[in-house]
Amino acid sequence: MKQVDYSVLMSVYSKEHALFLRESIDSMLSQTIMPKDFVIVCDGPLTKSLEELLDAYVKKYPQLFQIVRLPENVGLGRALNEGMKKCKFEIIARMDSDDISLPDRMERQLSALAEHKADIVSGTLLEFDERHPEGFRKRTLPQMQEEIRRFARRRNPFNHPCTVYKKTAVIKSGGYQHFAWFEDYYLWVRMLMAGMHGYNVQETVLKMRVTGMHQRRGGWDYARAIIKFRLYLYKSDFCSLGDFLYTVIGHVGVSLLPNRLREAFYNKMLRRK
Repeated sequence: MKQVDYSVLMSVYSKEHALFLRESIDSMLSQTIMPKDFVIVCDGPLTKSLEELLDAYVKKYPQLFQIVRLPENVGLGRALNEGMKKCKFEIIARMDSDDISLPDRMERQLSALAEHKADIVSGTLLEFDERHPEGFRKRTLPQMQEEIRRFARRRNPFNHPCTVYKKTAVIKSGGYQHFAWFEDYYLWVRMLMAGMHGYNVQETVLKMRVTGMHQRRGGWDYARAIIKFRLYLYKSDFCSLGDFLYTVIGHVGVSLLPNRLREAFYNKMLRRK
């Protein structure tokens, strides 16, 4: 595939590990189709080790990296909106600061974006946790537009850490907007309701570090956020009453399980090896 110019968009904050950040950046610099623009948003002040790492990359690749510094932590969605303003190209590849892209990730996704005339493309990812080195869990999503829309009525239709999207499509849909725990899902639904097209590559394109993820998806605050978001989907006529009841009862129930049981549910019922 010929060179396609794209921007990488990443946000990092003070609690990130420098080693994970290095692995993440290097995985994008090792792509078979290299980025021409790499925007990293510092979401509030960073640690010395993170600052030193970013400085080293800027010195080595002065024409590639743009470092956007925010004076205080504003959260992922707002940080990405600020970074998007600096992205030079129409095609933007999302990358989290602790994940690892496979070398052919961008080649596969850029090809799919063009072939299917899509506005957003994600792909299959492998979840891994250093506490359980025995294996990965795979999250595969529906491939085509109609399947994606049906799936989105009950579950998030795109894997945010490996999304590639068109900047104008995201901006036209209002960009990332605050919706606690659901900012990416909220954006995808608005894009789908606006008639924009999605596609999911079925091959694995990214390894996602999930240490602590299941703990963050539990508790009463998260349960209330689930109900609020599901009400939005129902009142927007995006999903049926049946979809609303099914997801609220199931999702809230899982969120209130003890952490160990919730992790087991995700791994056994919603993922596969």
